[in-house]
Amino acid sequence: MTLDTAPLTPPCYSSSVQSSQFTYPPYSVPLAEAYGGLFESVFVLLHPFVRVPQSLAWSATRQYPDDAQILERGGKCPWSEVAAHTSLTSCARINQALLTSIGSLADPLADPAALGALQAFLQSQPIWMPVEGRFEPLLRSAFLYAFTEARAQELIFVPEFPNSNPVVTLPIASLRGGSLPFPTRGTLLAPDHSLLFTVDWDSFFTLFYGSRAFIARVASALNLEGFFATPNTEHAWFNYSLGCATVTLSPEHWQTA
Repeated sequence: MTLDTAPLTPPCYSSSVQSSQFTYPPYSVPLAEAYGGLFESVFVLLHPFVRVPQSLAWSATRQYPDDAQILERGGKCPWSEVAAHTSLTSCARINQALLTSIGSLADPLADPAALGALQAFLQSQPIWMPVEGRFEPLLRSAFLYAFTEARAQELIFVPEFPNSNPVVTLPIASLRGGSLPFPTRGTLLAPDHSLLFTVDWDSFFTLFYGSRAFIARVASALNLEGFFATPNTEHAWFNYSLGCATVTLSPEHWQTA
């Protein structure tokens, strides 16, 4: 992919859509059709595995590190590295293994063999799997970077259930400085509705909506791992894209089956 050096500024959209309507897209339609087609593109941002010092590894603690430990001492381990050291040779297969690990897939979609390969790898390395259904701590700075590059000084937080919890506006500086807690899950929306991040309760990826050029530049600048959704990509993309859901900004990093 060839990237130019134009400013990282997305187009400004005009929309009468209420912020509370920007919850996670329904499973029944392609991701690209969400929000009335307001956004040009959607990037499936894979949540990195968490690399930790040996003292925080599974073999040493048998206890998942807390957010403070992850932010202070953890680092990103890309899915491509997991693929390179296991039999899980596509991000679709890794996603299937992760979903199997939390019991969210029933037969015949569950993949116990993939789960076994993943568990063997994680137990032998100072690496933890990401936690499902949340804004991954190791990606928080990336989210804020995107809003800052879009020249936003605040973002709109749309909770998972806006009928029960209020939609609120949060200053970027307060989130970056830690004076406000970072939202756990839901949607992070630009005030002009030009970009958003949204995560579902049992997912190991976050959807990044915006203009294709803006998303590509942000993802490239931050070395984010993922792929652009096609017009037919749905929430359960692992189910029909086995062997071909390995499209990333650096596809040569993937070894397909």
